[in-house]
Amino acid sequence: AEAGLDEQEVVVMLHDFTFRDPDEILNELRQGGAADEMPPGEARMSGKSMSGMEMSGMAMDINDIEFDAYLANDRTLDDPEVVRVEPRGRVRLRIINAGASTNFKLDLGGLEGEVIAADGLTVEPVRGRRFPIAMAQRLDIRITLPAGQGVYPILAVREGDVQRTGILLATAGAEIKKISGQAMTKAAILGFDLEKRLVSVDPLPPSRADRVHHVDLTGDMASYLWTLNGVTAKDHTPLEIAEGERVEIVFRNKTMMSHPMHLHGHAFQVVEIDGQRLSGARRDTVHVPANGAQVTIAFEADNPGNWIMHCHNLYHAKAGMLTSLRYGDKAEV
Repeated sequence: AEAGLDEQEVVVMLHDFTFRDPDEILNELRQGGAADEMPPGEARMSGKSMSGMEMSGMAMDINDIEFDAYLANDRTLDDPEVVRVEPRGRVRLRIINAGASTNFKLDLGGLEGEVIAADGLTVEPVRGRRFPIAMAQRLDIRITLPAGQGVYPILAVREGDVQRTGILLATAGAEIKKISGQAMTKAAILGFDLEKRLVSVDPLPPSRADRVHHVDLTGDMASYLWTLNGVTAKDHTPLEIAEGERVEIVFRNKTMMSHPMHLHGHAFQVVEIDGQRLSGARRDTVHVPANGAQVTIAFEADNPGNWIMHCHNLYHAKAGMLTSLRYGDKAEV
């Protein structure tokens, strides 16, 4: 159905890039030692991070790694991709955060857009100029360009910082000018602002939960040991569910870093944020902010197998923040 729409599709893949071996970075993080001033690609420790902030009276760690570059479609703003568009044209941006350890704040500049899908699943349109996108999340944003010639930067600013990347939408006759890789102000910290506004076009049928699992997000920067309910991946016990059940999982973040929680094999629905029930987006990755934030997801156990659930900050997952759920005849496959 989308192929028949009168709109131009533009895919934007966001990355964080380092020349260093990721295992070397992870070992550095686990050792807990780093100087205050570190070159790109170095790990940053709790209490020494330039991105450390205070929230609700508690220290909050935003970014634990300094990358060498932030990329959009494999390019920096020193040489960005230029996508030719038409005046008054309608564009569907498909933005993918493929970063290993970076959340972004999308900035449409002077344009206003509508989020129309989250993680590939349709939502009621939400209008705005700036939208958060956590690791592993995808947003479809529809924009209509003004009349006349122009250049329209589509930017992604690193959470809690000024580094940015992006692409340029430009009409055929527009003059392309250089854009700085640094924003004038730091990007805001990702919270639940957008998530609370998202409403699924195809929600789960109303039903009580047959089973509820409480999953605390645990760990700290000092040890760089990240866990779920205090247990690392190598010691985890799969969550018990049964085929045909309506399952709810309550994520409570007891750490000083945010965690984008991703469930394989299922599209869940966000049904509660900080104690308030809602008919939120259906998606596969939900961002859980630091310091006590709580979000509940619901899904139908209709895809038997052995499925991983983990934090999609890949350094956190590698450091232990991973579990699984297993059910049905295919559980041992």
